[in-house]
Amino acid sequence: MHDHSLALLAEETKKLLKKESSLFSPILSQRHPQSIVISASLLHRLYGIKLKPFLDGAEHLTEDVVSVFPAADSLEHYIMSLISSTSGDGTAEVNLRKLNSYQVESVSGTLVMRWVNSQLGRLLGWVDRALQQERWEPISPQQRHAPSIVEVYRIVEETVDQFFALKVPMRSSELNSLFRGVDNAFQVFAKHVKDKLENKEDLIPPVPVLTRYKKEAGIKAFVKKELFESKLPEETTKSRVVDVQATPILCVQLNTLFYAISQLNKLEDSIWEQWTAKKPREQFIKKSLEERSPSLKQKGSFDGSRKDINAAIDRICEFTGTKIIFWDLREPFIENLYKPSVSQNRLEDLIEPLDLELSQLCSVISDQLRDRIVTSLLQASLDGLVRVLLDGGSSRVFYHTDAKILEEDLDVLKEFFISGGDGLPRGVVENHVARVRQVIKLHGYETRELIDDLRSSSGGGGSKLGGDTQTLLRILCHRTDPEASQFLKKQFRIPKSLS
Repeated sequence: MHDHSLALLAEETKKLLKKESSLFSPILSQRHPQSIVISASLLHRLYGIKLKPFLDGAEHLTEDVVSVFPAADSLEHYIMSLISSTSGDGTAEVNLRKLNSYQVESVSGTLVMRWVNSQLGRLLGWVDRALQQERWEPISPQQRHAPSIVEVYRIVEETVDQFFALKVPMRSSELNSLFRGVDNAFQVFAKHVKDKLENKEDLIPPVPVLTRYKKEAGIKAFVKKELFESKLPEETTKSRVVDVQATPILCVQLNTLFYAISQLNKLEDSIWEQWTAKKPREQFIKKSLEERSPSLKQKGSFDGSRKDINAAIDRICEFTGTKIIFWDLREPFIENLYKPSVSQNRLEDLIEPLDLELSQLCSVISDQLRDRIVTSLLQASLDGLVRVLLDGGSSRVFYHTDAKILEEDLDVLKEFFISGGDGLPRGVVENHVARVRQVIKLHGYETRELIDDLRSSSGGGGSKLGGDTQTLLRILCHRTDPEASQFLKKQFRIPKSLS
């Protein structure tokens, strides 16, 4: 590429000024202290007259623009530094203000911004294409993320390299535009993955209608009939078409999002290092600029995508836990646990299928995400247990004497997730289990105590047993004694069961 005549003129003008300042100024300054300021200002104005038509006609980053802009900008900064170094105390700022700035950075910045916007549009197209082709299979046993995020990072890094290959003056606004565009690309990626999820509420069967038991109903007759009727909710909920992704696919999506967020710091540091190398003369003012303008802080340029990716990870973890308990294990857990009685179908029978699901999770999920996804499974397991204990339907019966067995089952579930110290921290599990332990404690009270406490709570007096109105009501709905049935009929008009 041949240098444009204005670029050559800028170089020759700079050489002339260097000769002027080293050979003639020492002599001329004896006659006039501002001699170098006068000559530098004059040459600045004369070159500016030649440069202006070129600046006004520049519309794209052509070879001529790439040749002229850096040379003109370099000349202007040399002139400004020369004036600053040779001006007397307090006169440098006055002399610099007299210069009619070339505004090369401003014009160049506009062209760079136009180029950046074009490249960022291309980047979004590549992100969409990579996602459309994604099958959510891990690259390898060691690299458990999907290929799409690797392709996205390749395109991003290519765009960044092209940005810094532009040998024209730039302002921080162009850098910020690049940051915002890349940040948006990762936000789009995270949104696409999250939006492909089904609504987790669609995985959860409808809550059965609250009913009370007939006081004359025999327990054996009731159990036999209700076991048949309990099939109805399953048929209605399973008839809905829900496209649920397999657990390994959800794990690969989580790994991919984690890879995306884990590489952001490296990308961010790389961009700032290249910017610092490109703009070394700004190093001495960088700290003050950062203090005045949060947009120029080196950390936080990708906070938008970090927030969105973390939100997507949380959403998928929550969805995965709900899917395993309320969809994959719906029959043994939600539909059949504690049927026909607590002692005949206990939670320990669920440990083996739960362990198989957990093993499948851990075989695919990244080590860094293991506790996060397992915690979501713990939360969903406890949600399922609360569902059984409070909204188990008319086919489930709980006696106050069952509380001891329920407490033992809760400890079995707790120890399963602690796994002898190899699983979740004991304190974390204990904190999550506490809410279920309170429900089981309420199940241990006699019907008369629950009725008295519900009356007090409903009347605004508060609960002495530590339960809210809805919890107490639901526990009474699972009692078979005539006292509970009569109270529910009279005070809450709860319909009787069909048994």
